[in-house]
Formats: sequence, structure tokens, C-alpha cells
Amino acid sequence: MNKLLKDIYDCFYTPPEFSEQKQEVEECHQALIKALEMPERRLVLRIMDALGLMAEERSIDSFISGFELAWQLSMEMNQYEKERSVSRCTAKRSGALSMSEMEEAT
Repeated sequence: MNKLLKDIYDCFYTPPEFSEQKQEVEECHQALIKALEMPERRLVLRIMDALGLMAEERSIDSFISGFELAWQLSMEMNQYEKERSVSRCTAKRSGALSMSEMEEAT
């Protein structure tokens, strides 16, 4: 199921540009490259990669959670409509029509 929802996410979700933020990250990255030695550079890159992966996973998880919530609400609304329809049919059979329903019938 998560594979299907991931495919739906990939199909419909367009990530925001974040052009200003990307520019700032790149500038900070370049400053760090100049200030750090190779081992520290690698560590910073690993941190940046991990943060990027976490943000992507959080975005996908948020989409899936929202989709599942919408699905549950849809099922609840369908159940409500079925129950409402059944109660109307029962009321009609027993002759207990409301005034508005009686007006609609005439």
C-alpha cells in the first residue's frame, strides 16, 4: 500500500522551489569547504545528506498521512449517507415523513 501511495505522491506532488534557501545553503557550503579540512568536509556533507533524506521522508509521510485521513473521512461520509438513506426509507415505509419531505412529495 505504501508503494502505491509513494507512486501517487511522486505523480502529484511538486516540491517548492526554495530558490533563496538553496542559494543560502550553497553559499554556506562553499564557505565551509574553504574553512574545513577534508575529514570535516565529509562530515558536513554526511549531515547535509541525512537532513535532506529526513526532509524527503517527512514530506512523503505527511502526504501519506493526509491521504489516509482523507480516505477515512470519505469512508465515514459514505457510511453516514448509507445510514441516512436507510433511515429515510424506514421513515417512508412507516409513513413518518417530515413536513419538508411531504412538501417535496407534492
